[in-house]
Amino acid sequence: MEPAVIELSKLTKQYGEFTAVNALDLKIRPGEIYGLLGPNGAGKTTTILMMLGLTEPTSGTVRVCGIDATRSPLLVKRRVGYMPDDIGFYEDRSALDNLIYTARLNRIPLPEARDRAELLLQQVGLAHAAGKRVGAFSRGMRQRLGLADVLIKRPEIIILDEPTLGIDPEGVRELLLLIRELSRSEGLTVLLSSHHLHQVQQICDRVGLFVGGKLIASGDIESLSRQLDGDTRFEVEVDVRDPDGSVAGRIGSMDGVISIETSPSDALSPGANSVSTYRVTSDVELTSALALAVVEHGAPLLGLRPVRAGLDDIYHRYFEGGAAHERVDG
Repeated sequence: MEPAVIELSKLTKQYGEFTAVNALDLKIRPGEIYGLLGPNGAGKTTTILMMLGLTEPTSGTVRVCGIDATRSPLLVKRRVGYMPDDIGFYEDRSALDNLIYTARLNRIPLPEARDRAELLLQQVGLAHAAGKRVGAFSRGMRQRLGLADVLIKRPEIIILDEPTLGIDPEGVRELLLLIRELSRSEGLTVLLSSHHLHQVQQICDRVGLFVGGKLIASGDIESLSRQLDGDTRFEVEVDVRDPDGSVAGRIGSMDGVISIETSPSDALSPGANSVSTYRVTSDVELTSALALAVVEHGAPLLGLRPVRAGLDDIYHRYFEGGAAHERVDG
């Protein structure tokens, strides 16, 4: 396994008696999109600032691309692109001019800077507005330009702090899709900080739930969902035509089945053609065995799907439990 490109160990930040970040341990892998999810004031931005060497930790260590961000912040900044929630531009200059200016600050020669800026404007869908003053841009256009701005120096990692704030739903969808496409095409590691559950779930490979300065859970959606159920139970919904209940009886007799809940779905027609949905809870994974049991019983199998908690369920159940939940890393 490749070494982590971002590695935080017991990272802590205190302001007087207030602890903004509390003993944070986190590893982010090369090429993944990691979502740091939590309410406003949870400590997400403070954590990002420590990653960039913009504020010093009270204790603990932060390494980015193998570099100690506290001791060598300039080396980190050369390899990381950072987009805050409201990025600043020269309002009276064009989009192209702003990008070229950033490139020149990063010591990119002018001909290369112009070529790179024009390519990025095309990639983020702003080629048509290359000569337009940024002061006339909408919020969504500014965020797209912000992406181009952080990519101009060809970073290995991009950190996006609440990138979708103030954008309309269609603009959010397009921006998230763009982030994923750029991550995959450029081989970028992306850290995305947000308090919007659905947006994080759309594009992130893994999610960290952050509350009260603590990372209380980290993993992909499936591992977090399993953790909520104690890692011991599996649930599968089975849609089947079962007018006499014999399929339910067959399933109930299977080894590993704990319970069956019947929730009739809309009947296609009364009688023999009615459809029932059974939610089967087991202590072992039975999805394939359930399909085989129904087919061998001679009943029409119309649907079969594992049941997993969505990120909304995970978020609220973890946050309701707070520190009472054991932390999981996936």
